[in-house]
Amino acid sequence: MDQSINKTNKPPYGILTVLMIGAFITFLNNTLLNIALPSIMIDLNIDTSTVQWLTTGFMLVNGILIPATAFLIQKYSVRNLFLVAMGLFTAGTIFAGTAHVFPILLGGRMIQASGSAIMMPLLMNVMLVAFPIEKRGAAMGIFGLILMAAPAIGPTLSGWIIEHYDWRMLFHFVTPIAIVVLLIGFFLLKDKKEKVNIKLDMVSLLLSSVGFGGLLYGFSSAGNKGWDSPQVYGSIMIGVISLVLFILRQSKLERPMLNFTIFKYPMFALSSAITMVINMAMFSGMLLIPIYVQTLRGISPMDAGLLMLPGALVMALMSPITGKLFDKFGGRVLAITGLVIMTVTTYYFSKLSFETSYTYLVILHAIRMFGMSMVMMPVSTNGLNQLPTRFYPHGTAMNNTLNQVAGAIGTGLLVTIMSNRTESQAKILGEEAMANLTEQPTTAVLAEMKQQITAQAMLNGINFSFLVSTFIACIAIVLALFIKRATPAKETPEGKSAGKNIAAGTKLAEN
Repeated sequence: MDQSINKTNKPPYGILTVLMIGAFITFLNNTLLNIALPSIMIDLNIDTSTVQWLTTGFMLVNGILIPATAFLIQKYSVRNLFLVAMGLFTAGTIFAGTAHVFPILLGGRMIQASGSAIMMPLLMNVMLVAFPIEKRGAAMGIFGLILMAAPAIGPTLSGWIIEHYDWRMLFHFVTPIAIVVLLIGFFLLKDKKEKVNIKLDMVSLLLSSVGFGGLLYGFSSAGNKGWDSPQVYGSIMIGVISLVLFILRQSKLERPMLNFTIFKYPMFALSSAITMVINMAMFSGMLLIPIYVQTLRGISPMDAGLLMLPGALVMALMSPITGKLFDKFGGRVLAITGLVIMTVTTYYFSKLSFETSYTYLVILHAIRMFGMSMVMMPVSTNGLNQLPTRFYPHGTAMNNTLNQVAGAIGTGLLVTIMSNRTESQAKILGEEAMANLTEQPTTAVLAEMKQQITAQAMLNGINFSFLVSTFIACIAIVLALFIKRATPAKETPEGKSAGKNIAAGTKLAEN
């Protein structure tokens, strides 16, 4: 049965199922590796700044490729893009699973990223075109369930595998599943896409790659190298200059690679600003909680993963419910409510101590994720709803790119704040401790004192970073006050024609 991905027809649920399974595997891979980093460092004899490239490199490839997905989605069929994305992801997984030196592991990881970068914008674009606006919240809620369930399972599964097997088993576990998904897509996805006569502007691709890549690399490196490193501020400056040139060039092209005129739609511009701010604040929990529980509290990787599991599951299970609430009430009420919950719980995370119970951490994190579930997908969907159909590929590509950049900025900012606060607090606590000594301490006493001061200083640094995240979340609350229920903007006759061509251009047959 032929089915057009168009909101006037029945949505192609079989096609969406295949795409969601593929997206689930790629999202799962994103969180599988985090807990394995210490084991990889020991096995491959590398330091923290080197192993961090497994995360930084992944973000870099995403930041470079995601802007190009707007062009790819308009140019090629869903089937071809899905098979290329899953093929690259599968090849990268196999490559990384056989790695015995770091360069091969990093290469495999970046090949994985090239497939993952295509998958999410592709799925979101299909869903936007497939569902009418009044049902889009519920559809995006199901998408959010997939998006959040994978990261929920990731840390716990990773912790269990690392405790029982070699870290390479993380890749060996994913490989057969990825191969099966690739074969399912090969046999089930059929396309009858009309030929679209557009060409990729190579100068735009180069400027975009250098621009977004420079920003991501600079901010991602700031946590380890410091903001005063020429490598950091040089990369950021090159990135900013390239992006300015990229934006100027897009405004002059008849068919831009990434259309920045979508920011003239106020709800989309507002949703982009809110999600960027939220992503920056969100990284406080993803980054600081594992450091706190493993480094300061000595909790095992498995228990650290389990600590994050209830919160991630709450977020995943709430996603379909939030989608239906969005269809009924709109994004403003949900966003404000969720952001208030996020802000309050983030503030309480700034009050951690060495006696904070494991149960308290689990509950507080779960409540924080509950709040987040009411924000991310409703805000993004409300913004995309205002765009004309022809701008959907550009909107999804822009959202995903900005999220990558915001995540890198949030990571660099919070790690720097934590490091600087830890260093200053260690100096203050050290001076106070020495001033209170009444006699010359032994070497053992000095060693124990240094260990206690270092731990207390790091705790103060983590708490201060959470406090900064609280203020960042407050900015999002203020922005959310201006949210209005978005309706598709009116287009010119030319725009309607272009939108119709793009929406009806891809036809899939479902077996």
